[in-house]
Amino acid sequence: MQNLTYQKCLLGDFLAHWTRVTRCKKPVIAAVNGFALGGGCELAMMCDIIYAGNKAKFGQPEILLGTIPGAGGTQRLPRAVGKSLAMEMILTGDPISAEEAKNSGLVSKVFPVEELVNEAVKTAEKISGLSKIAVQLAKEAVNTGYETSLSEGLHFEKRMFHSTFSTDDRKEGMTAFVEKRKPEFTDN
Repeated sequence: MQNLTYQKCLLGDFLAHWTRVTRCKKPVIAAVNGFALGGGCELAMMCDIIYAGNKAKFGQPEILLGTIPGAGGTQRLPRAVGKSLAMEMILTGDPISAEEAKNSGLVSKVFPVEELVNEAVKTAEKISGLSKIAVQLAKEAVNTGYETSLSEGLHFEKRMFHSTFSTDDRKEGMTAFVEKRKPEFTDN
């Protein structure tokens, strides 16, 4: 990036492709083990779930290079951790520990390094055993609510909830619950 100019960034749409992670219809789990600084932190925040190894560090040190976060850091970080902590991280370049990231809401769980990937895979396996339709609708509803007003989000959620009543998976899930058995989803 050192030799990029404003014109090259603008005409080349620098970093535009990064948003592809956020548009993925399947859940994306980040397992951060080590340093997630700058673009690494921004990439983690694009994921749906963030797990961290107990030695992980998260930060936006771009200010130390004379620039600012450019792949969502100034927008996603305040939404995740609140304005004050985000401002401190972005304006000083100081990172936070995995435990601080968990306590602030940036990550959902912290694991010992040797368990991190296995725990992320276990969560992915659990999600993959559920109705793919319901998982996709839930992800879309959360993301829509995250980026709109509460009333718009609630309206969207209600429509997604209503739409599940046209699926075989919703019928199977509720029937299995009543019959006290595990549902067998068909993604229909």
